[in-house]
Amino acid sequence: MIGKIIGAALGAKAAEHTRGVGGAGGALLGVSAAAMLRRMSLPAMLAVAAGGYAFKRYKDRQDKKPSGSGKPKVKPSAA
Repeated sequence: MIGKIIGAALGAKAAEHTRGVGGAGGALLGVSAAAMLRRMSLPAMLAVAAGGYAFKRYKDRQDKKPSGSGKPKVKPSAA
């Protein structure tokens, strides 16, 4: 019971930093995450953590990349 309350509190706090998820939605995610973690084995937890970290790094690199390659796509005409 205490784990569910702590999970809900942490989920609601994490929802403040996430777009599209409100406080109640974050609390539900926190409770469900705590229940899923109880049923997962240690290797599965490590795999989920590594996958989440790799996805975060990928998204950070995508956000850093400039939208263009620096070269104009159309050559200017010589007048």
